Amino acid sequence: MLGKTAGGLLWMFRYLERSENTTRLIEAGFRIALTRASNADDEWASVLDASGARAAHGQRHATVTQANAVDFLLRDPANPSSVLACIEAARNNARLVRTALSREVWEATNECWMEAKRLLARPVRERDLPEVLAAIRQQSALVRGALHGTMLRNDIFNFARIGTFLERADNTARILDVKYYVLLPSISQIGSPLDNVQWENILRSVGGLRSFRWLHGAEITPLGIAQFLILDGRMPRSLAFCTAKIAANMGYLEKEYGARHPGHALVEALLGRLSAASTEAIFEAGLHEFILDFLSDVAGLAAQIETDYRFYG
Repeated sequence: MLGKTAGGLLWMFRYLERSENTTRLIEAGFRIALTRASNADDEWASVLDASGARAAHGQRHATVTQANAVDFLLRDPANPSSVLACIEAARNNARLVRTALSREVWEATNECWMEAKRLLARPVRERDLPEVLAAIRQQSALVRGALHGTMLRNDIFNFARIGTFLERADNTARILDVKYYVLLPSISQIGSPLDNVQWENILRSVGGLRSFRWLHGAEITPLGIAQFLILDGRMPRSLAFCTAKIAANMGYLEKEYGARHPGHALVEALLGRLSAASTEAIFEAGLHEFILDFLSDVAGLAAQIETDYRFYG
């Protein structure tokens, strides 16, 4: 496989994952804004922070409102990470690696792009927002389903999955950091209904509220959510789960090509640090500092994997 094919596959699925993550952030922001109208603009500012779009939004709009934040995150041409831009970038990468994809994966990707263009041809009305977000996520899920149902478990599949989990790990870490470090209420409010709303919003942002309740019941605590989203290997968007999947797929590449590269050592070291960590120790040392280190490690890993492309050919 040529290195440019590996890169196209990885970025195709990074962009698809990013578009879905952004729809989840918008949905979570929309829900909490409905329940806390007086602080709605603050919530949308945090959504922009979590998506990494706050600075770009500030260049486009003087103030943060629901209408301009939603439109910027969904479809604004000035935002290269908007949902529409990410889906288009995924399709462009899919075109570059068309011969590496099954017909079903290509058609699902193309349909995802066409449906997103239709749904986001004009600003989305507030009453239509939940339905539009759900439809976009469904189209993304169809691409993943086609990948799992029709693709060989070879180097092509492995690079697609590595792209997915690199993006997913980065997204979960950013949500945790923004919600904890920026929005955690004062000490006097910890454990109060206000605090619980903020932590529930974290779970909604990663589609994990129901799964968390299956495991923990109605009790929602910062420590429990951090354990769930950082170290629980059963949660498909946790840092530990994503890192383990990256390591596994890179391990398959090592076996297929019969060679190790620097990226293998990096992901194994990151997985080892997560395996040895405890939630209590993370909180004691500082969740913000832990997340910053993790984000730096993931960025370094992603850069190294791109450097390693040249070995796959």
